[in-house]
Formats: sequence, structure tokens, C-alpha cells
Amino acid sequence: MFSHVMVGSNDIARSKLFYDALFTAMGGEPGVADAKGRVIYAHRGGRFLIGKPIDGKSATGANGGTIGFTMESPEDAKAWHDAGVANGGTTLEDPPGERSGASGPIYLAYLRDPDGNKLCAVHRITG
Repeated sequence: MFSHVMVGSNDIARSKLFYDALFTAMGGEPGVADAKGRVIYAHRGGRFLIGKPIDGKSATGANGGTIGFTMESPEDAKAWHDAGVANGGTTLEDPPGERSGASGPIYLAYLRDPDGNKLCAVHRITG
């Protein structure tokens, strides 16, 4: 459904350090900067970008917005969370762990990136 997700950042170098750690923790590669100064991540057919807001104003986290990343296992989600916290992210909500969802058990881990964007690692538990 989506071609990409882009979040704003007030400090691209700081955000690259943070997101490089997250993508590496989930089996991806560090981001690559383009000619416009945006950093682009490609993983499992999706694209995730960070950049300065085009309007020149400060980047802020979306109030009520969450960006979810699919994980292969609970261990991957926990490693993603730990990498984020170690690189400037802030844990929020409940600690990483299993929860009951509308479609069955899920493992969730929530973070805020250094600019306040809310992120979630999701592993749907089957079997």
C-alpha cells in the first residue's frame, strides 16, 4: 500500500546514527544520503527516509502518529529497541513484550526517535 515513509529531523547526523542502529538491528543496511541531504533506508521492499522539513520549520513528532516496523521474531524486536535506546532513542509505553491484540498475541516494542517520532517494532506471534 505505501511506497515510503519519511520523517523530519532537526539533526540529520544524529538521526542517521539512531536509524542506522535500528536498521542494522533488524537485518538492514545503514542509510545512504542523497544529493538533497536526505538519508534513505531500503529494507524488505520498503523505503524509509529522514530529512529536514521542506518548509524550513522545525521537525516535530506527529501527535497520535506511530510508524510500525515488522520484525521476524521477538528477539529481533528487543534488539531493535535496545539499539534505539543505546543511540539516543527513548523507550515509552510498556516495556518490550508480548501483548494481546485483536488478531491474537503480538510482541511490541515502542520508542521515540531523537526528534520525537513514535516508532514500534511488531512481531505477530503465530502457532
